[in-house]
Amino acid sequence: MTDEFGDMRTAYGKALNELGEQDRNIVVLGADTTDSLKTSGFGKNFPDRFFNVGIAEANLVSVAAGLAYSGKTSFASTYAIFLPGRCVDQIRNSIAYPSRGEKKGLNVKLVTSHGGLSVGPDGGSHQTIEDIAIMRVIPNMKVLIPADAVAVSKLTKNIAQIYGPFYMRMARSKVPTVYSDSQEFEIGKGITLRDGNDCTIAATGITVKMALDAADKLQQAGISCRVIDCFTIKPIDKDILEKAARETGGIVTCEEHNVMGGFGSAVTEVVSESYPVPIRRIGAQDKFGESARDNEIPQLLEKHGITSINIEKTVKDIRSKQ
Repeated sequence: MTDEFGDMRTAYGKALNELGEQDRNIVVLGADTTDSLKTSGFGKNFPDRFFNVGIAEANLVSVAAGLAYSGKTSFASTYAIFLPGRCVDQIRNSIAYPSRGEKKGLNVKLVTSHGGLSVGPDGGSHQTIEDIAIMRVIPNMKVLIPADAVAVSKLTKNIAQIYGPFYMRMARSKVPTVYSDSQEFEIGKGITLRDGNDCTIAATGITVKMALDAADKLQQAGISCRVIDCFTIKPIDKDILEKAARETGGIVTCEEHNVMGGFGSAVTEVVSESYPVPIRRIGAQDKFGESARDNEIPQLLEKHGITSINIEKTVKDIRSKQ
């Protein structure tokens, strides 16, 4: 891990351009946010495979589905609040539901930006804290939340090679770099970033760096924490979580999402059925966010308990009750 920061959207746009060079079946769609999502570069390089449908997110999904039905690999992108926010029906019935034999769903990759509370100035109405819950309950849909720009680049290329519908959520702001360029990612497999025996911190998205920072502090206090990046929310890595439960005796989850139905809920479902241990979920406590200037975003996350300090405190609390 370095002290560098990377922009997820820039990594996404660059990965799409590389894919476009390699595969003429790659098509990219946007909903009047193509400059912000950094997909407009694909449009300049491959204008015949780029479609800006305007501010019409339901159409974005439907057109992407139609192109996929004709044999294309569709990447459709806009802000998370609009996708899935405005078009769950189209996602469910036009992308996830249609199946041909062994092929379940259509080959559409829904990639969003501006997820979670860290959208900041856009306020509570645009801070998406429901999307994991919505998307993970749709059959045939796979759900990813990368921790940094390296993960975005690698996962964009990975999902282009795997048939079926995907949802991947990116952050708006630049984020700390967690991974080196040599890191490999496998859909459905978590990554153990740090080993430990006293407790497990399972995190996703921007909270992965918080988990690592908390583990550093806890190590200084003599508490050895395992840190797992569960970048694939669905299918979630049941094996790595059961192993962590057996070997560390407790799990703290952290996410930039409502704790109701989100990543922490997914972990709880898995662990309760395989090897029940105490679990504490850190995230928005069933409350909307609110507007925060860019320099106030850390305070907004702190208000909702999404910080390394709260992870550290929660690990100590869970250990005191074991």
